[in-house]
Order: sequence, then C-alpha cells, then structure tokens
Amino acid sequence: MSNDSLNLFSFAGKIRVLHLTWIAFFITFFAWFNHAPLLMAIADGLSLTSEQVKTLLILNVALTIPARVIIGMLTDKYGPRLTYSLLLAVGSIPCFIFALADNFMQAALGRFLLGFIGAGFVVGIRMVSEWFPAKQLGTAEGIYGGWGNFGSAAAAMTLPTIALLVGGADGWRYAIGITGAIALVYSVIYYRSVTDTPKGSTYFKPKKIGGMEVSSPSDFALLLIMKLPMYAALALLAWKLSPAGVGMLLQPVVIAIYVSLAVLYVFDAKKCYEINREIFIKLPEPIHRYRFKQVAVLNILYFATFGSELAVVSMLPLFFSETFTLDPVKAGLLASAYAFMNLMSRPAGGLISDRFGRKSTLLILTAGLALGYLAMSMINAEWPLYMAVAAAMACSFFVQSGEGAVFAVVPLIKRRLTGQIAGMTGAYGNVGAVFYLTVLSMVSYQTFFLVIAGTAVLGFVTLLFLEEPEGQMAEVMPDGSVSLIDVA
Repeated sequence: MSNDSLNLFSFAGKIRVLHLTWIAFFITFFAWFNHAPLLMAIADGLSLTSEQVKTLLILNVALTIPARVIIGMLTDKYGPRLTYSLLLAVGSIPCFIFALADNFMQAALGRFLLGFIGAGFVVGIRMVSEWFPAKQLGTAEGIYGGWGNFGSAAAAMTLPTIALLVGGADGWRYAIGITGAIALVYSVIYYRSVTDTPKGSTYFKPKKIGGMEVSSPSDFALLLIMKLPMYAALALLAWKLSPAGVGMLLQPVVIAIYVSLAVLYVFDAKKCYEINREIFIKLPEPIHRYRFKQVAVLNILYFATFGSELAVVSMLPLFFSETFTLDPVKAGLLASAYAFMNLMSRPAGGLISDRFGRKSTLLILTAGLALGYLAMSMINAEWPLYMAVAAAMACSFFVQSGEGAVFAVVPLIKRRLTGQIAGMTGAYGNVGAVFYLTVLSMVSYQTFFLVIAGTAVLGFVTLLFLEEPEGQMAEVMPDGSVSLIDVA
C-alpha cells in the first residue's frame, strides 16, 4: 500500500481516530436534524400551525452561526477531544427538552438551543488535521465531512421507523429522545478513545483567546468586513420572526435584537483589536505571517457550496412534488438522492484536491457548481423526471466535492488557528443557507437556482485571489523553538 493511500478498513492509529471522529460528527447531524422527518407528527402532537412549523425550521439554524465561531475558538484552546465530548453531552439536553415539550414555546426553545450541536463539524476538522499529513489531508477531511454529514439523511431514514415501532401519539418523542441518549453515551466513548495528537506531537494553541489573530492592519480590516455577513444573517433571521415575517416576535423585541447585534459587533471588533494590537506597532516576522484573504475566499466558497446544499435539501422535495405532481413520499425519495451523494462526493473533492492541487480543483468544481445550478433553473414539467433527478445529482456532486475541496485547504493556513478558521468558514455555510432560504421565500424556484449560480460565479472570481498552499507553515513550540509543518 502506498504512503498516499488510506486503508479505511484499518481500525488502528490515525484511521481509528478518523472513524471515531466522523461518527461523532454523524451523531451531531443525526441529532440536529432529528425533527425534519417527524415534522407532521410533531405538528399534530403539539397542535402547531404551519407558521409555527416554519419558525422551528428557522430556529434550528439560528444559533449555529455564532456557535461555530465560538466552538472553533474553544477547540483551538482546549483541544478537540474535550470540546467534542462536551458538545455531544451538552447537545443532548436540547434533544430531551424538545422531546418533552408540551407547547410551541418549549419546542421553540429546544430547537433554538439544538442549533449549537451543529457546530460539531468544526471540532473534527482540527482533530483530523492533527493526525494526517498534508498529502492525505484533503481525502481524510473529505471522508470526515462526507460520512459525518450523512447523519441528517440517516435521521430521515430511521427516525420515522423508530417512532412507528414505539407507536402511539408520542412515538416522535421517543425517537428524538433516543438521539439525545446516543449523543450523551458517545460523548463518554469519544473522550475515552482519542487523543488530540499522535504520541510525541505538540498541540499548538493560539497565544490569546477571544478573537482571530491576523498578520497585518489590512488583514484586520478584512477580518472586520468578513464578520459583517454573520451578524447580518442573524438580523435577517430576527426579521423573519418579526411581524413582517412569521410574527413570532413583537416588533420591540426585534428592534432590541437589532440593537444587541450592533453592540455585539462593536464588542467583537474591540476584542479582535485587543488580540491584534501588536500588528499596528510591529508586523510579525515573515515566517509567522499568514494571509487572511485565504480565509475570506474560503468563506465565500463555503457560502455558495454548503449554504446552497442546506437550502436545496430543505426545498427539493417540494420542488419535485410541485413541478412533476408527485406524492410527497416519492418526491422525498427522489430529492434524497441529492443528499445521498455526500457519501462519495465530499471525499472525492478532498482526494482530487490532494492529487491535482488545491486551487485548480476549486476552480473546476466552482465552475461546475455554477453550471449545475444554471441547469437546475431550467427544469420544468416538460423535462423527463429521470433527467431532472440526474441534473440534481450532477449538481450535488459539484456542490459537495466543492465542500470537500474547501476543507482540504482550511487546515493548511495556520495550524494553531485551524479551529477558528474552520469555525468562521463553517458559519459562512449557515449564513449562505439563511440568505438562500430568504431569497426562496420571495422569488420563483427558477430565480432561486439562478441566484445560487450567480454567487458561485462570484466565488469563482474571488478564487483567483487564492494562493496555492506551498512550502511550510511555522508554529512556536512551548520551549520557544520553531516547528515547521509541511502544507504541500
């Protein structure tokens, strides 16, 4: 077996850590999307209106945006082993809150808090980067992301059956409660089964916690600009819950949220300045610098890839049902082909990136992404159904391979900041989902797909500014000596 290949049937060393870590991610998504296949039973059980059901869907993604940034910081500071284990344990609590809810407000609280478990993805990115060399990193991160992401599809396939087997009006409660129990049990298994690094390796931590380190004043300005869309997405969610949207929140509460977000942004900017004050006096040595534009480009690409995936997965069954007048079960099965592609597409994106270069792979996949959504915008009732499904699957290959290729680059920028970079990039995926779903609520399906294609073109243009990772990145050892880590 060549040094470049991975024996996935092994359960020793780094492969063991990879398997244990993608299972942790799988469980976070299994729990995060535990409501989706049970929505009708939940709505009946709690006597929810259609507006309240839509509100639960919005609340499910709201907290994930700040959570991914916060969890990224905690991962860099305390290590992925402890962070993942605690996230799984704490994330089980909202599962139980939701399973025991007696009314809409209790269900809404459980759903809102459960958004935090969606940040688990970020933790494993750092863990995998510690165990795999640069030449295998894209493939390993792709397997981690693709197989773990399948947790949402697994929830759709298994939870209705579990609810049915338990039977009765409370079947959905037991199904959701079981996902919480699985997360709680696995938190202990994971903590007892892994270490942050291979034996003898150093876990590099950021010098300070509370904000991302950058290398120059211009990078600092770009960091503050790139933070704006995350706050804007949260403001957009508040607007959707306002009287102008689903009417869950009163207007004074919505205004208070807007003001709070503005204050929080100022506080965030101040904290980032405190972390980076020294760069305004003296720049770091060249060997210790990194270019924040690399992070900004990856953010935009993940906005278009994972953001569109989250949005399309939630609307595709309805799109097929309305376009081809299918019953909901058949439409759901056909639409699941889009998500099913994750098992192979995301690892493929990482593998291609390892073999043929990071930037060139991203350029090709982003171009394919734009063309894929352009094709989907042309689907109408006159298309043969098999052609429409084939177009959706082809498009999803570029979407999910693109996600794999993005996270083949993330760990190669600055090792001690990998959690924070992954957190910000991951959060941009959720920002994209909020943006696209808001667009969908205002325009036709065709225009929705064209908007995604347009943002993919924007991503392609920004990619021209990405630099291919090459050479080595430097980190300072505890004794003050410099360690060089290969990135090519």
